[in-house]
Amino acid sequence: MQRFILGAIITLLCLPVPAQALTLEGNLIQGGMAIGKVAPSTTVHFRGKAVRVSPDGLFVLGFSRDAEAESLIELHLPTGAVENHPVTIEKRSYDIQRIDGLPPRKVSPSAEDLERIYKDIALVKEARKKDDPRTDFSMPFIWPVTGRISGVYGSQRILNGKPKRPHYGVDIAAPTGTPVKAPADGVVSLAHNDMFYSGGTLIVDHGHGLSTVYMHLHKLLVEAGQRVKQGDVIAQVGATGRVTGPHLHWGMNWFDTRLDPSLLVPPMPEAETAALTQ
Repeated sequence: MQRFILGAIITLLCLPVPAQALTLEGNLIQGGMAIGKVAPSTTVHFRGKAVRVSPDGLFVLGFSRDAEAESLIELHLPTGAVENHPVTIEKRSYDIQRIDGLPPRKVSPSAEDLERIYKDIALVKEARKKDDPRTDFSMPFIWPVTGRISGVYGSQRILNGKPKRPHYGVDIAAPTGTPVKAPADGVVSLAHNDMFYSGGTLIVDHGHGLSTVYMHLHKLLVEAGQRVKQGDVIAQVGATGRVTGPHLHWGMNWFDTRLDPSLLVPPMPEAETAALTQ
């Protein structure tokens, strides 16, 4: 009997330890993005919808500006088992910004302007629908431009005294003509020289529904369908569209969920330098 028990213990010790069903790394915060890893052939659902999973088990999730405190990731494992993994999302507070002196036409568009705006919106929505199997999103991102941050994600803008929708991106002040670099590998999904609000506009798709947008550009240096690598110069900073001065608006989306790109990059180099001199 003792020999049987000892043999059973040895057999158990020799069995492979099951791998962790889910790992999740990133920013579990409103406006954040996280990259998950599951066993190959696992199906992932987030907030009731299926999420693309790469052949090696990578997937990406995004959390909106006002995401609820808890969301659920549902895994359908290759074994047939189903696991539920609750995710706690940290709450943020946001700044209020006032911008005055804008032309009334830019704040309250005419019927003719609205027709153009709706066409712009349709083009952007189509670009953000892409669900490409590439996993460019998994590489570390870099700043597309360095400079003073003049606008932050999630802030509420009041234009000429009228509250508008929140600001979904980061504004980086820089002179017209400053090179804009691709922060990660991707494929250009939209290139438009003159949108009503955003002026010269680029969208780069990084796979699995994650995309970045670049607005108010002076000049576009790439075209739709073009493959870009991290660090490639894709455009020049400008002051086109609805702006009060030259800067880059850098935004990020997971499909139609607007994210904060500044959460994916190191601190702005200029900001670090300024801190050292204070």
